[in-house]
Parts: sequence; C-alpha cells; structure tokens
Amino acid sequence: MNLLSILIWASSIVFIVYGVFCAGSTSMVADFQRFGLPSLRILTGILEIVGGMGLLVGLKWRPALWMASAGLSLLMLIAFGVRLKMRDSVVQSIPSLALMLLNLYIFVQSTRA
Repeated sequence: MNLLSILIWASSIVFIVYGVFCAGSTSMVADFQRFGLPSLRILTGILEIVGGMGLLVGLKWRPALWMASAGLSLLMLIAFGVRLKMRDSVVQSIPSLALMLLNLYIFVQSTRA
C-alpha cells in the first residue's frame, strides 16, 4: 500500500466517524448550535459520510476520488472559516484546516496518477 492509499483510508475513516457523530453526539449538537447552524448538522454529517465513502470508491474509480476529495476540501474550508468567524482557538481550528489540506493533497496527487 502506497502513501496516497494510506492517506485516503485515514481521511475516509475520519470523515465516516465524524459524519456518524454529527447525527447524535451531544458535543456536535452543541457545536452546531453555537455556530448558529443547527439545521446544517445532519446535512454536514451526510456529506462527510458520503465523502468518506467516495474516497474509498475512488481507490478503484478515480473520478469518485476527485469528486470526494474536492468536496471534502471545500467542506473543511467552510468549517475552518466558521471556526475563524467564531474566534475559536487554534486547537479547535486546526482539525478542519488539516483535513482540508489533506484532502486537497489527495485531490492533487490523484489527478497526477
């Protein structure tokens, strides 16, 4: 297994788990309420799960990898922007930035292969 495949698996697992947590985790419910976006919590969870599964499908079908990694990068860019707007700490903001950069890397690398 090469580095790109490992990163795809890692990102996929993270997004599928976070997506499931969006459905009912009390901390996620509280975060979305604090952001003033409670109506977007379920949609965000669905997008994270679909994106994570799309990364895995992309291991066999590259267009799915391009769409999933680009979509997840955009989702995490928005999440990072929300964190900045809320004036969250660096510790709170780094995961969305790191996941955005990771999926951007996956996107760029997958378009080269």
